[in-house]
Amino acid sequence: MFSVKAFSLVEAIRLATSCSRLAGRLIHPAVCHVHHWTKRSMDSRWSYRTGPNSTGRAGISAPQTKVMAKQERPGLLILEIGGVCGVLEGHVELLKKQFHLITMKEFLKNKESLSEKIKSVFIYECRPVIDQELLQSLPHLKVIANSGVGVDHLDLKLVSSFGVKVTNTPHAVSDSTADIGMALMLASARRLVEGCQIAVSPQTERFAADWLADEVTGATLGIIGMGSIGYKVAKRAKAFEMKILYHNRNQRKEEEEQAVGAHYCEKMEDLLQQSDFVMLVVNLTPQTHRLIGKRELELMKPTATLINICRGAVVDHDALVDALQNGIIKAAALDVTYPEPLPRDHPLLKLKNIIITPHIGTATVQATRMMTEEAVANIQAVLNGLPIPSEVIPQ
Repeated sequence: MFSVKAFSLVEAIRLATSCSRLAGRLIHPAVCHVHHWTKRSMDSRWSYRTGPNSTGRAGISAPQTKVMAKQERPGLLILEIGGVCGVLEGHVELLKKQFHLITMKEFLKNKESLSEKIKSVFIYECRPVIDQELLQSLPHLKVIANSGVGVDHLDLKLVSSFGVKVTNTPHAVSDSTADIGMALMLASARRLVEGCQIAVSPQTERFAADWLADEVTGATLGIIGMGSIGYKVAKRAKAFEMKILYHNRNQRKEEEEQAVGAHYCEKMEDLLQQSDFVMLVVNLTPQTHRLIGKRELELMKPTATLINICRGAVVDHDALVDALQNGIIKAAALDVTYPEPLPRDHPLLKLKNIIITPHIGTATVQATRMMTEEAVANIQAVLNGLPIPSEVIPQ
């Protein structure tokens, strides 16, 4: 039985304070991740509060406690903030919520003190460069999180030899890259760039009646590489009533093929010979380096268009120049080249039957944000010993 006793105001305050301190000691740090962290405006201390629980009801307010200081958060190495290759300024706060950001400039100035703190590296626009010297200088490095799908800029076997995981962001980029593939196909088929130039030219007095283009509706699209992005291209192409062929290392399940109306070509040659548009959606590997060269281009229809949305080195540029100049194929549309950008005197830049965009397949507000979020999820999974959403395994 408990007895009820009247308390003075002072006694009540003392009791409340004592209980609050006791509750603060009883709250285990492991549950902190389910709370929303909020910064107090009056000082540098931090507090947390509970949000709605699974029933939608407000949770119990927890006593104030301090969040991990910035120096105690896992160190995340980045190239820089902003600039040409740095982390987008709009994404910095997202990273700072979970990590102590360390730029390469800061790291190089204070290697001895910072090398112990860095547990992860965030790669954006292929930077910072990961080499043996950097790996040796980061004894506690656990994961390299690449923003984007392609990891041809990383030596996966070297990284793995240091016991470091590599992750990428395939889920975040699929839709935006598939969109740019369709955009390039439509723009090339309908001669949009050339048409725009005619429409805005000071020399244009009238529009020629015989200025004609091609339709994609009902045409045959050959997709080389039927992974996540290739499959999303097929979904979009189906809406244009296109006949869809694909070549891949492995054939898709029958139900997946039927869902988009795709037909498997075991031999890439068969796809090249039948397609009106050939779209490249493969990873860059030793096997796919210059996958499309003189022989492959000669197999294509003279009315066909080559579209590349994966990596520039998948295509032999010299062979492509020759094919475009001599009518071996009709046109090309490239979101990627090798190198990037091309030298300003490169012959591809002088041709009229080509469209080149500056590797903008994932350059959308939504995709870049999702890439950063996916990279953060990958890092947290590795650091906490959880299943990794998107790990890249060396072959």
